[in-house]
Amino acid sequence: MSNPELDAAFADGAAFVPYLAAGDPDFESSIEYVEALERGGADVIELGLPFSEPIAEGPTIQEAVVRSLEGGMTPARFFEFVEALDVDVPLVCMTYYNLIYQYGDESGPRPFVEKAAELGLSGFVVPDLPAEEADPLREACDEFGLDLVFIVAPTTRGDRLERIMEQVSGYVYVQARLGVTGAQDDVSGQTAASLDRLSAYDVPKAVGFGIKTGDHAERIVEGGADGIIVGSALVDIVAEGHENGDDAATVAARLEEKARELKDGAERGLAQRAPQAERT
Repeated sequence: MSNPELDAAFADGAAFVPYLAAGDPDFESSIEYVEALERGGADVIELGLPFSEPIAEGPTIQEAVVRSLEGGMTPARFFEFVEALDVDVPLVCMTYYNLIYQYGDESGPRPFVEKAAELGLSGFVVPDLPAEEADPLREACDEFGLDLVFIVAPTTRGDRLERIMEQVSGYVYVQARLGVTGAQDDVSGQTAASLDRLSAYDVPKAVGFGIKTGDHAERIVEGGADGIIVGSALVDIVAEGHENGDDAATVAARLEEKARELKDGAERGLAQRAPQAERT
């Protein structure tokens, strides 16, 4: 099944999906930052629930995780954060399976998913959860109407790809290149091959890992992506503001401006596609 809010986010135009670590560098500032992303044109927002061993993350987001944890972020505090947000776009929780599994009075993912659904979250990205072990989380998501997004790497093929695509809903997170997250000065040539490989599957394809500018976003969407996912380029703005002692309103304004640049680039890319290139 698929969450109708995420369906709608990808139904009209090229979706812009920004990521920030919830609570980075503190609870109140982070609320302002997430709300600024919506004003800048976000269609979906990925909220990172920090985990002490973020294996898929590069240095930029690892440092954001540290700041968030030092600021007191926990799963319970994360749900308070979600409840405090004033946004009208779908929210997706990006976290690691241990935090989901251990939440609540009973082991297993159901209590966490139930609480997420109660607060209006739309889905999850769980980088360390193999599709082969995802049935309990998939079942809980189906029960409460949430999506389960998987990451597909450039090397994902064969039976593993089939298994992921059987489990995925909402959108598939297309990893633009090998390695960990982090803003890059250019986009990877592996992206087109990954999109071609996924073209037979009827689920939106959002490309992430390395997108830094509006020009990057434009080229990714022109090449066939249904959306872009941007994390490190935004977290860099938070980190710089924190290091410089800038007030939250100033940092929020920078995030809104960068978000608008990225969203505008994605829309330009969609407009420049060849007329015969149908979106998948």
